[in-house]
Amino acid sequence: MSNNKYQRQNINIFARVDWILIILILLLATVSVIAIHSAMTSGQYGTDFGTRQIMFYALGFVIALGLMCIPFKLIKSYTWILYTVGVLSLLILYIAPVSSITPIINGAKSWYQFGFFSIQPSEFVKIIYILTMAYVISQHNKYKLTDTLAMDLRLLLKLILVSVLPMILILLQNDMGTVLVMIAIFLGLVIVSGISWWLIIPTFTVAATTGIALILGILYRPDILEKYLGIHPYQFERIYSWLTPEAFQSDSGFQLTNSLIAIGSGGITGKGYTDGIIYIPENHTDFIFTIIGEEFGFIGSTIVILILFMLIMHLIRMAFQATDSFASYFIIGYIALLVFHIFQNIGMTIQLVPITGLPLPFISYGGSGLWSNMVAVGVLLSMYFHHLSGPKLK
Repeated sequence: MSNNKYQRQNINIFARVDWILIILILLLATVSVIAIHSAMTSGQYGTDFGTRQIMFYALGFVIALGLMCIPFKLIKSYTWILYTVGVLSLLILYIAPVSSITPIINGAKSWYQFGFFSIQPSEFVKIIYILTMAYVISQHNKYKLTDTLAMDLRLLLKLILVSVLPMILILLQNDMGTVLVMIAIFLGLVIVSGISWWLIIPTFTVAATTGIALILGILYRPDILEKYLGIHPYQFERIYSWLTPEAFQSDSGFQLTNSLIAIGSGGITGKGYTDGIIYIPENHTDFIFTIIGEEFGFIGSTIVILILFMLIMHLIRMAFQATDSFASYFIIGYIALLVFHIFQNIGMTIQLVPITGLPLPFISYGGSGLWSNMVAVGVLLSMYFHHLSGPKLK
């Protein structure tokens, strides 16, 4: 009798694991290792980043499965502690003097260096930011007594307040790409938060107008931006080289020009695994999609995009299934992060959007970016294990 009960409990535990999510991440891990290993054949690296990525993924799955064992409600209860730790990690990095632990890499002091690996705190802050935004929205709506513009404005101000400090600290690290991701998360969650469109539309209009004004200023009056905003002329080159990469082919437009050539030369079926010949600096990180496009062609690129699409659709399904509003908001915030990352990363390799240095989630090489996403996966697994898969075991 006791053996049968033990077997039933094991079956129940097995059923409470989100195997679809795990399988999708394993597929993306396979794509990542194959693409990064192929990038090693270009001769520009002295390190086997493919093997390192396997190690990063191994640790990432340990993190994710460890978080799965923690009840989702417990993770929720530590939201403000995590937010404080995240902000402090950014602040300490900013005020700390340049050293072997806090070095300047590629012109920015954005990493903690620990010998074999480095940690970029802003990557983890993005996930903490989603948790915080979800907590603020769910708590506000839970205790909202009246549905008025005043209450909606109060929620909007709360969301702005928790956004300002981490965004400023990340911006001071010269990491505009991460700030744009956080803005995308902010906008995505504001839309579903229940805030009246009488507030959302003016807010979005101001944001859009500001963005358009900046673009027009860069194109036609960079002198004004340089004088009043302190933007240096070299910072405009990213926009110029995006619009006319051929004019900057020997300088800032080199990566984009070669990316277009590589993806275009891949054709329908690609040149074959490890047979890519177009040189692109750092193609194992931000420009990993060029490897996929050149060596596996349109078909391979489409398969990768479909796997990412299936991941997003699975998360949307989870958001609809969740009965806890905090869980729903977290999933929606993470979907916003993924969609922006994917659109921006793939878009910049085909000249659809400017180059920002954002990695392709779960595919680009990197410890911090991968581990932060695996933290999010761990939260999702915990959510499914303790909340979405049915009643808890006694």
